[in-house]
Amino acid sequence: MPAARAHTVPAEGRDQGPLRGDAEGRPVSGAVGLEVGQVLRESRTVRDEDIVAFADLVGDRGRHHLPDQGRAMAHGLFTASLATRIGGRVHFIARRMSWEFLRPVWSGDTITAEVTVRALSEARSGTALELDIEIVNQDGETVLRGESTGLIRH
Repeated sequence: MPAARAHTVPAEGRDQGPLRGDAEGRPVSGAVGLEVGQVLRESRTVRDEDIVAFADLVGDRGRHHLPDQGRAMAHGLFTASLATRIGGRVHFIARRMSWEFLRPVWSGDTITAEVTVRALSEARSGTALELDIEIVNQDGETVLRGESTGLIRH
């Protein structure tokens, strides 16, 4: 199996544009328009109905997640799922995910996921990616930090 070529550069100043190739501008086959340092964003306002639907789906109906007990707290994995929406946009298949839950997310909060491409490399079946993830609330406070590795198939 050929050795993987990984490229990393600081993420400052990069945003989600139609970018291609690695940090030195060389094409990375199957990168689907991604570039090291590129930041992808997605936002949503959390509603009681979202929290209840997620609770029903996964079976976690802890009282802190129920709106009839006061302001409902979103499930941690519900919050993390905002980053997976970005993964779906680029057809990312996750192999590993790691999350650190830093602050609660409440019904009525607006959260924004920022997913930064940390590394791209050729893999046998596609393009391997390493991603850094940060989700912030409407006050700019980080509520979740994480990372993921996986690939986009050719």
